Amino acid sequence: MINRLFYEPLTPDNSIKLDLSAKNKELKRRIYSKIDAFCAYMEEKLGAKYGVGGYLEHRIIYEAHENFATNADDFRNIHLGVDLWAPAGTPVFAPLAGIVHSYQVNRGSGNYGPTIILYHPAENIYSLYGHLGMEDMAEIDEGMNFDAGELLCHLGNSDENGGWPPHLHFQLIRDLQGFHGDYPGVCSKRDVAFYAENCPDPMGFS
Repeated sequence: MINRLFYEPLTPDNSIKLDLSAKNKELKRRIYSKIDAFCAYMEEKLGAKYGVGGYLEHRIIYEAHENFATNADDFRNIHLGVDLWAPAGTPVFAPLAGIVHSYQVNRGSGNYGPTIILYHPAENIYSLYGHLGMEDMAEIDEGMNFDAGELLCHLGNSDENGGWPPHLHFQLIRDLQGFHGDYPGVCSKRDVAFYAENCPDPMGFS
């Protein structure tokens, strides 16, 4: 499915797998806690390629954002979607035919920023697109239909996407649990079993 999100399918020639997990000792707090340093780090890693990865990845980078702060036993640091890293303004296309379920700007440091959720009737599943450009919010409305391959949105910059290097947070969700324009994209370790079932790996979903 992720191969249908951009102009061109992702291949070993135009994309690389990125490791933002706690195991990456190169990604230190002095980098991920400062947006300019984080952007520079990502640009160096990507070159001119797309970056891909992150499903169920244990990350410490969320420590830099109070949005994820809870007690020590329930700190949200397991990533539930796939991140696709590319320059701000990169167009994103609907990978499946779908209907706009909801959208909103999820404000706050580390949050999604502009977000769109589609419902795909044929597959009976939702897809979430986070860290978008603010201009996309003016062009979207609930109930809008999108064909597979139709332009949906664009990647936002760090001033509008929740304070991240430009990328798309792409997540599949079986049950939205009443959420509207938002859904958890990160969970605590103790909730992984539930969310892994409710949010299947987009890399393995055709």
